[in-house]
Amino acid sequence: MRISTTSCLCPVLVCLCFIQRCYGASHHLPAKVPSKNQTKLANGETEVHHRPKRGWIWNQFFVLEEHMGPDAQYVGKLHSNSDKGDGSVRYILSGEGAGTIFIIDEVTGDIHATKSLDRERKTHYVLHAQALDRNTEEALEPKSEFIIKVQDINDNAPKFPDGPFVATVPEMSEVGTSVLQVTASDADDPTYGNSAKIVYSILQGQPYFSVDPKTGIIRTALANMDREAREHYTVVIQAKDMAGQVGGLSGSTTINITLTDINDNPPKFPQKNYQLYVPESAQVGKPVGKIKANDEDLGVNADIKYSIINSEGANMFSISTERDTREGIITLKKPLNYERKKTYTLHIEGVNTYVDPRFSYLGSFKDTATLKITVGDVDEAPVFSADHHILDVYENAPSGTEVGAVLARDPDSRNSPVRYFLDSKEEGVRYFRIDENSGLIRTTQPLDREEMSWHNITVMASEVDNPGLFSHVPVTVQVLDMNDNPPEIATDEEVIVCESSRPGQVIQTVTAVDKDDFANGQRFSFALPSQLPVNPNFTLKDNEDSTASIIARRRRFNHLTQELYELPIVVWDGGEPSLSGTSTLTLRVCPCQRHGRIRMCQGEAFLSSAGLSTGALIAILLCIVILLAIVVLFITLRRSKKEPLIISEEDIRENVVTYDDEGGGEEDTEAFDIIALRNPAAAEELKFRRDVRPEARHHCVPPRNRRSPSVELDEVDVHEFIKQRLVEADLDNSVPPYDSLQTYAYEGQGSPTGTISPLDSPGTQSEQDYNYLDDWGPEFQKLAELYAEAESDVTT
Repeated sequence: MRISTTSCLCPVLVCLCFIQRCYGASHHLPAKVPSKNQTKLANGETEVHHRPKRGWIWNQFFVLEEHMGPDAQYVGKLHSNSDKGDGSVRYILSGEGAGTIFIIDEVTGDIHATKSLDRERKTHYVLHAQALDRNTEEALEPKSEFIIKVQDINDNAPKFPDGPFVATVPEMSEVGTSVLQVTASDADDPTYGNSAKIVYSILQGQPYFSVDPKTGIIRTALANMDREAREHYTVVIQAKDMAGQVGGLSGSTTINITLTDINDNPPKFPQKNYQLYVPESAQVGKPVGKIKANDEDLGVNADIKYSIINSEGANMFSISTERDTREGIITLKKPLNYERKKTYTLHIEGVNTYVDPRFSYLGSFKDTATLKITVGDVDEAPVFSADHHILDVYENAPSGTEVGAVLARDPDSRNSPVRYFLDSKEEGVRYFRIDENSGLIRTTQPLDREEMSWHNITVMASEVDNPGLFSHVPVTVQVLDMNDNPPEIATDEEVIVCESSRPGQVIQTVTAVDKDDFANGQRFSFALPSQLPVNPNFTLKDNEDSTASIIARRRRFNHLTQELYELPIVVWDGGEPSLSGTSTLTLRVCPCQRHGRIRMCQGEAFLSSAGLSTGALIAILLCIVILLAIVVLFITLRRSKKEPLIISEEDIRENVVTYDDEGGGEEDTEAFDIIALRNPAAAEELKFRRDVRPEARHHCVPPRNRRSPSVELDEVDVHEFIKQRLVEADLDNSVPPYDSLQTYAYEGQGSPTGTISPLDSPGTQSEQDYNYLDDWGPEFQKLAELYAEAESDVTT
């Protein structure tokens, strides 16, 4: 098969079409060399044998992208050497885009592109061609593969995918310092023509910056760019394809460039001389003022360290840097005194903490200023001559004794007079007073060292012209000791003397105490009273070491003969003048075991006098405990025991006894007789026990001989009847222990004709005929039978 293409439609592409044909003819057509079916003649011609050869003769196709014409774009032609031009060969096309993008004329083999193609989406298409016999549909040639390439045109402008950009460069940078590299991309084919060949240029940002046309590197183009003069710059870079030629497409991007700070500016004080007023009452360690030097740099490049470089100011003041505001804070180191010095001069220096050596040629990065501080006069409180006073006075000194004096003065230049007074909130005010003019302290009463040896008071001083301004000083008064307390024996306990003591035996060693204070230690002397006769039982020996020993003078003491002895002792102290005191000791005689151990004393003396031994005392106590236990047990049992029904005969109470006895109806003749409750006369004959079930009795009394109850009531006294029943109840031993309430209901005597109630005549025969009840029906059948049985019983 042979492929052929037509001439290009556009004059601009004539050259391209020519190159395509040449390219196809030179590269894709097989070279014509003699084959076995050909014979080369002597004249140079070739004789072709008549054995035909079928095969594809074709080339690679090209189609331009972005075709915008009204007709389908011609791509090429397929032709088989089997095709004689008679239309017997049919060409078919298959593969990518066959039938949709690319169509083929089945008769001629011409291929056309029906759609506009975009190389950036797809660069080539792979298709298959085949020639068939139209009549038999047999393949004349085997299926062959070929490629249609989309030929690029410059239809895409360069783009900066990462833009816009932000970049920084230090200020004062040298010319040519690299700032940033920008790169544009072009979707066109970089291997075909100059469609993707990009050239960079700067549209905005000159003369400060430049750009390399090939690499896109942006560099500084101006020296000594100062951030303090201008900090931000906007640069616009253009990328153009076709190597920057006319007709090429272009795109641009923006780069925002910021100059970063470097330390190229020294600190500067706005002025060289400053003044500051500080009152003399300013507190030490507190700020009294501030000063600031300006630095146009930023961050660490603007950090400043302040210092006072002259000794006059450095001795009284200090300065430090406040981090946030970069101000110098001036602080007082020592108290100010207007009367001593009224002004101070400070030389303050501000230096950058970080210095860039590249800019040392600009000079020293520091500045100085002078600060004059004026001390203000303040009305100050009086000042005492000492911070603390310690005074002393002897105890028992009379009221008004001078203790000492304090002194305060006005530190101001006018030297106002001072008034003194004591702090009334303290306890010591009631013991002392102070002269308000001289500051002399006196006692208000005699003091006792043994009661309180130290007193603390506070003396206050204020100016007469300004009483509200005062100061105070603590004063401690020590009360000095006087020998005003006699000594006494140290113990108040009894001294035990054993019955077996021998003459010359030490009974006990005693010491003395004294409330007074002795600087060199207390010294005491002991003796028996000289005005008393010689004690025959005991004597006293002064050990000359502030102790004394009590010594027995006779043998064998007996506590039964005499148990207690009294021994007065006189004690002298070593004070000036010496004081003495007499103390009387009580000595108790007790039986002792060997080696002087006490066996018994007070308890045994009591028991011996009563004639009881220890065993007897224990037995008595044990008996008492047993008796108490019995009493407690008896009381407990009595409380827990149930009380009897009748405690005494005096315990009389009324009780109602209820008998729940249900009778057997009208047929029961042995139940409780209610007649006794209604007619006492009729119940006289039927005297039954109320609380005992009556026995069955049969009374056969002719009705004719019975008397009417109404008649009997005339002969019976109801009061007598009740009395008789009361006597019977009292004499009856079979009744319950409680009183019984018996009720007798009496309706009265009624009319002389008697009552029609059947209760009043239980024994009379009824003359009523109840046979008519049989005619009343089955409801009254039972009643008729009952009355019939009653009549039968009466008749019997």
